[in-house]
Amino acid sequence: MMSLSYINQQLTIYLGIFLLIIGVIGNGLNILIFSSTSAYRRTPCAFYFLANSVDNILFIGINLISRVVSIGFNFDLTQTSVHWCRARQYFIAVFGLFSFTCACLTSIDQFLVTSRKASLRRLSNIKWTHRIVFILIIICCLHGIPRLVFFAISSNSNTCVVTNTVYSVYITVYSLSLTSIGPTIIMIICGYLTYRNIHFIRASVDRQLVKMTLYQVLLVFITITPYGITTSYILITSSMKKDAYQLRNENFVLSFVSILCYFYYCGSFYIFFISSNRFRRTMKAKLLFWQRANQIDPLPIVAF
Repeated sequence: MMSLSYINQQLTIYLGIFLLIIGVIGNGLNILIFSSTSAYRRTPCAFYFLANSVDNILFIGINLISRVVSIGFNFDLTQTSVHWCRARQYFIAVFGLFSFTCACLTSIDQFLVTSRKASLRRLSNIKWTHRIVFILIIICCLHGIPRLVFFAISSNSNTCVVTNTVYSVYITVYSLSLTSIGPTIIMIICGYLTYRNIHFIRASVDRQLVKMTLYQVLLVFITITPYGITTSYILITSSMKKDAYQLRNENFVLSFVSILCYFYYCGSFYIFFISSNRFRRTMKAKLLFWQRANQIDPLPIVAF
């Protein structure tokens, strides 16, 4: 009978490599489409999609590869290098917070765009969006700095752990509020308000972007909610006495829902592809550009 550790190892290898491939391809195509299409470049929502795609490809390129190598192939560099131990935790904090915040800002932007109040619609502005993203980058980079100080390799367990008790409590609160439950609630509320607004607003609205945003909310709910529930359960029951069998089961479930979260970082392109006709047409035009370049236009017929 296969053990849970073996199942977890195999899931991490095969599912992790699969996610890495579709994530790099999908986010790469997102970057191509949102950065090279004029209709998208002028839209605040699409700029958030672009910034989020860049962040996601960095997140999976650093953290997913590290996870597959450490769990799948038993080569954990965080156990031997204190610099990588701290750097990996820093990247997780910076890229994770930026990604979820961008997703929330996308939902808020679509709520503003579809609002019946002109004053709220004017808040969706591409110049302000550029400034918000720039400020967000600075905040996320500063927010991750304590991880460069309070993480180290434990001499007892030989693992990368938090060395400060207060910061350990903060990480738990942060994981639940800013990268799981909090963003999910914000996006669901804004998604509902946006869906309600589009039935009443008379002004011109890009319904394709609205639909893409609502599908992204669904993606976040499906992929992030299990992690939030599992983490909350483990936190609530942390003071209870548990045997080795229960601890193994909880660790397996936590590991599974953790890798499930990577579907959020890897799946936005495929959600956009399913939800938007214009996105599909744009992608086809970008990928088949050589056909247009080699196409010979017929000579005009001149009447004498």
